Amino acid sequence: MTPEEFDAFYLASFSRVVAQIHAMCGNFAEAQDCTQEAFVRAWDRRSQLDAAGSPEAWVRTVAYRLAVSRWRKARRAFRQPDRAVEDRQVAQPSPDRLALDWALAQLPEEQRRVIVLHHLCDTGVNDIAEETGVPTGTVKARLSRGRATLARLLADTDQAD
Repeated sequence: MTPEEFDAFYLASFSRVVAQIHAMCGNFAEAQDCTQEAFVRAWDRRSQLDAAGSPEAWVRTVAYRLAVSRWRKARRAFRQPDRAVEDRQVAQPSPDRLALDWALAQLPEEQRRVIVLHHLCDTGVNDIAEETGVPTGTVKARLSRGRATLARLLADTDQAD
């Protein structure tokens, strides 16, 4: 991938990957940081990345793994977040988005990941199986269970309103 092709790839997919990682981890600033780091690593490997070989999936996987590593470090440290790096909200999310984010946070990590990849990233079941390293039947089961749980949680939220 040439530098010009990489620039076009970055511009076309950065925001999308940030949104996907944000949906997976629930923290916008973390999602931005992890995505940016993933693109830095992709830049270093740009000669090996093939535009036809789904470089966005590679970047998304790296960003997701970086987010998981950060969660583990933060959990071990048990320290208060630095006020200088707290989330800065540019715009208020809609009540529907807040309900969806809350409901996604209630799902087990594996179900949340496949739900986000399938419904927010428009990734097919076979591609999700390849990206996550699990059989397609497992992906389908996680999608089914995740959808059922989301439907119940979101129905409960509607009834509470």
